[in-house]
Amino acid sequence: MSEIKKIIVFTGPSISMEEASDILKADYRPPIKRGDIIYALNSNPDVIVIIDGVFHQEPAVSHREILEAIKRGVKVVGASSMGALRASELDDMGMIGIGYVYQQYKSGSVESDDDVAVILNPETYQQLSDSLISINYNLKKAHDHGILSESELLIMLDVSKSIYYPKRSYEKIFKESNLDEKIIDSLKKFIIEHGCDVKRNDAIEVLNYVKTNF
Repeated sequence: MSEIKKIIVFTGPSISMEEASDILKADYRPPIKRGDIIYALNSNPDVIVIIDGVFHQEPAVSHREILEAIKRGVKVVGASSMGALRASELDDMGMIGIGYVYQQYKSGSVESDDDVAVILNPETYQQLSDSLISINYNLKKAHDHGILSESELLIMLDVSKSIYYPKRSYEKIFKESNLDEKIIDSLKKFIIEHGCDVKRNDAIEVLNYVKTNF
């Protein structure tokens, strides 16, 4: 019988603790902030998974504490949001990155934490705004399917980027883009039917990765 691993997962808006626990049995904790890794090490984990973390409300998880965990032999895996960002910065030093968002940061296609930042309910950690990385993914997908022309896509990408992340939503983008109503209606229908939350998908992927590999 294989040894049961002690796994700690920091998550929040990308995937709820309840849904995540159906995929992977672990010690689930709220979005990570600075100091949480050092505190987590007191529990002697084998694996730490970083999905969500704070960006602007409190100091973000530091590179130093992640490296301290790796130094102590803990496998640190990141995906989806803060985890993807930190993994893209520290994968050469032992952190493991998983998923689309991680690859986007690693390739330099996205660079800012604004691309994954959302505002959340402080009690439930429910996402209250839409992430730029998912919005851009879906707008480009709509362009690929002929819903948006090249110029319309560029307008919407610019509008999306210009909105401060706590207020960023599809409805606000639709309103501020000033595109023809028929185009917006087609886009809304496309996103409802084919839209993708890339951060959630990555969260599911990393949980399955850890379940399979540790």
